[in-house]
Amino acid sequence: MPEGPEIWRAASQINDAIAGKKITKLFFAFDELKKYENRLEGSVVSSVAPRGKAIITAFNNELNLYTHNQLYGKWMISGNGEEPDTNRSLRVAIHTEHSSAYLYSASEIEFLKDDEIESHPYIKKLGPDVVDPNTAYEEVLDRYKDDTFKNRKLATLLLDQGFLSGVGNYLRSEILFCAKVDPDHRPKDCSEEQIKDLSHYSLELSRRSYKTGGITTAPELVEALKREGATRKQYRHYAYGRTGNPCYKCGHEIKEMKTGGRKIYFCENRQKENK
Repeated sequence: MPEGPEIWRAASQINDAIAGKKITKLFFAFDELKKYENRLEGSVVSSVAPRGKAIITAFNNELNLYTHNQLYGKWMISGNGEEPDTNRSLRVAIHTEHSSAYLYSASEIEFLKDDEIESHPYIKKLGPDVVDPNTAYEEVLDRYKDDTFKNRKLATLLLDQGFLSGVGNYLRSEILFCAKVDPDHRPKDCSEEQIKDLSHYSLELSRRSYKTGGITTAPELVEALKREGATRKQYRHYAYGRTGNPCYKCGHEIKEMKTGGRKIYFCENRQKENK
């Protein structure tokens, strides 16, 4: 499933392609949405913005298209009106005179009025967005210190969009690695310094990933590894997906374990207190 940085990048690309432009044609695959095809033709896209892992496409008539990619959804942009070459199932197509946005394979698609957005069941539960430049460090720090979350294991808590919005599977491994925190720890098991580091890296790594297209490692490490001939897969992350490889910080082997049916990656030497 795309994480916050990927959703923010997708929303930015869609916004650049169709925002401020008049809609010439629309297509919706689901029958319950067909009535909006003619209704929205000739309207203008006001903005395209991320909300957690969802995207809100706002029109200038108090209607908003809510889409959530789930595991397989993907937006694609075309500048020439030709549909992208893909085997995915087309769900939504928004055409303007010079560009088009296509949504494939997503299942959560609905329309909301302006005054319904904040009360949407998914949106109203979202925690602070770690990619949003307006989210302050203090907001994130307060979440880690909140009694509501202090007894939950961090490996699962970090995937809860009601805790922090935008963190997913690769970001949780990277945040815990950089903060030197055991994935089995709960916030109440962490030192004050670890809580501060978790808050800091929740923001820094998420925003770095957004700016770099998915890279969480520090720029200087990326450049050093590139000079050694490393591939993008090798330099993209500190721990995520690097099972059996040496830790970039201490040289010990990166390991993996499953929690909640999903893999998490860690350096035992850096993160486990009882090695």
